[in-house]
Amino acid sequence: MFRIGVDLGGTNIAVGVIDAENRIIGISKRKTNTPRPAKEIFDDINLCIADAIADAGLKTEDIVSIGVGTPGSVDHATGMILYANNLDFYNVPAVEYINEKFPGIKVYIDNDANCAALGEALAGCGKGKKSFIAVTLGTGVGGGIVLDGKLLVGCNDAGGEIGHMVIAHDGEQCNCDRIGCWERYASATALVNQTKAAMLENKSSRMWELCDGKIENAGGRTAFDAMRLGDECAAKVCDDYIRYIAVGTVNLVNIFQPELICFGGGICNEGETLLAPLRKYIAMWRYSKQQEKQTEICRATLGNDAGIIGAALLEY
Repeated sequence: MFRIGVDLGGTNIAVGVIDAENRIIGISKRKTNTPRPAKEIFDDINLCIADAIADAGLKTEDIVSIGVGTPGSVDHATGMILYANNLDFYNVPAVEYINEKFPGIKVYIDNDANCAALGEALAGCGKGKKSFIAVTLGTGVGGGIVLDGKLLVGCNDAGGEIGHMVIAHDGEQCNCDRIGCWERYASATALVNQTKAAMLENKSSRMWELCDGKIENAGGRTAFDAMRLGDECAAKVCDDYIRYIAVGTVNLVNIFQPELICFGGGICNEGETLLAPLRKYIAMWRYSKQQEKQTEICRATLGNDAGIIGAALLEY
């Protein structure tokens, strides 16, 4: 029995074929190339699905289901992506678009961060945990919440949008129309913006050296790499960024008190350079300081595969 998982992101489309042991045995990737019409993006998703099936050495008839993880909110009953601000999606008939190319195959959709959480819950660091939260630090900030072994999706399939809780009521404008959302401060995109702003304020920072003197070369690693070279400006960027992550994380801890919160996304390749100070801030700020049992903070173990595996395992 083989399943397809589609991880649709603001930057990349990744598709994998999953076997009965939740292993990826075939894969295909393309750039999302936004902004463009949703139908064009789904045409590329269908091409990736076909390529992944071929990469696994299988045929279409070997596939029992296709799951799609997408940014934003979905309607399970209609197969629609209702709203995804980073993709400029409104009422996109995702299941219909895929069934045009793959008729007869059951197609599921869910929020991409929910899919990553499900992947980690069933095949990664959340295995055996009844309450945990997966946080994805990428183009935006996504989250999936698992309580008593079940994915929390709310009364309208839109639960778990933790990136759009406000942490600064007079802060930056978010493209969801609110002010001061967590993802405006804690996403990888936010880190790049914070890095560039600090570079413009400090022309002597070694971040310029790492970017070959071109601010457009600044990326998610720039500040961390410069910090390791002893650059004080970069160290402040990193500390501020980690504090932003901590503010939102403490909110999650105080509300849910889960057994585990795991972090995924490319910035998490920093490992303990990111997580060790994050744990210290959480320990200082959480309400449950006096409790013996505390929420564990760790890095997601499946990496970029979590969204693919979780999407492939969708059932409802």
